[in-house]
Amino acid sequence: MLRRLHLLLLILLLAACNRAPAESAPAESPPPATTVPEPALPTAAVVPTNTAAPTAEATDENTLPVDATPNDGQTAEEVTWALDDTTMAATVTRPAGDGPFPAVVFVAGGGPADRDWNSAQFPGRNGSAALLADALTRAGYVTLRYDKRFTGQFAQQNMAAMSGNISFQSHLDELSSAVDYLATQPGIDPARLFVLANSEGTLHAMNYQASDPALPFAGLILTGAPGQPIADVVRRQIDRDVLSADPNRDELLGLWDEAMAAFIAGEAAELDPALPGDAQAMWSALVAPANQPFMAEFMDARPADLLAATTAPALVIIGQKDIQSDWRVDGAALEAAAGDNVTFSYPANANHVLKLEEKAAEELTSADSATYNAAGRVLDPETVAVILAWLGEQMG
Repeated sequence: MLRRLHLLLLILLLAACNRAPAESAPAESPPPATTVPEPALPTAAVVPTNTAAPTAEATDENTLPVDATPNDGQTAEEVTWALDDTTMAATVTRPAGDGPFPAVVFVAGGGPADRDWNSAQFPGRNGSAALLADALTRAGYVTLRYDKRFTGQFAQQNMAAMSGNISFQSHLDELSSAVDYLATQPGIDPARLFVLANSEGTLHAMNYQASDPALPFAGLILTGAPGQPIADVVRRQIDRDVLSADPNRDELLGLWDEAMAAFIAGEAAELDPALPGDAQAMWSALVAPANQPFMAEFMDARPADLLAATTAPALVIIGQKDIQSDWRVDGAALEAAAGDNVTFSYPANANHVLKLEEKAAEELTSADSATYNAAGRVLDPETVAVILAWLGEQMG
């Protein structure tokens, strides 16, 4: 079995998934904006953590206790608002009190990952974003986590407008609308608005910040972040996982490069039939019409350049047990581009979705992604402590 190619297909290349998750059902449109009841090792040091590490014991599958001052009376509210001809849906959590509170917007990773970072591709409903939102709310932050329009309860309804129109701009529109919605709610301090993004979502968070928005983020938390150009990541995996034992490896890799260059340039691109079936399957996912123009834009994305253009404080977190982003390779690429405004952390036992991973890194395979959201999985305590400590530093 291909160790990481499988993961890339599920997590990254399904980012423009053109069908709703199986459990999604058509829903009626609500009123707009209405509440409804190998490369050098990275050299940067881990961010100091003056906050006590959270316990790794979960009270149930949706809660991770943290050693932050709890706010009795915290609430969670389901909200919706209109975006063009589609419906956005989200969960807003609040500490007790009137505020004004700092706030954190969550941005999910690729594919059919929903607001909680659950996915129809993987079993379980114990998504990391819901756990992180709980931890942050206990620490005094309002949070908003939203469904991408092709995920969640309105997926089937929204896909009539979204199919073939998914792009970096459509992702930017979603994030912008979430920021605008949150900033207009009572008890929010728009000057202390942060983003916490995962995987592909880190690209959209940085893209938003680079768009000269009316409401820029006070800081960015970028988790499981890719560091190399996405086309290079795909090429590396094709080379290692598909072509490594082929006697015509160099020739076939050149044919892949030619097709990819044409695809990114917007030209008609076909993959040479000499490439093996696994490469053909990946290519088919890339060029599917319903996934354009997003996939061409995604392949051309350069995360390090986006980070270099980010002047706001940023925290990059890549777990050493992450089998999708490599803390050495991707971390080094991002560190080389980063300014003094960026802090890096590489938690020893965090996986791609920031869960505590007790297996040794060398034992992990793509099959372990199936347990990301299993009941009983908890957030990595070091990662939660790093996030809370960094946010505390930004508060002054």
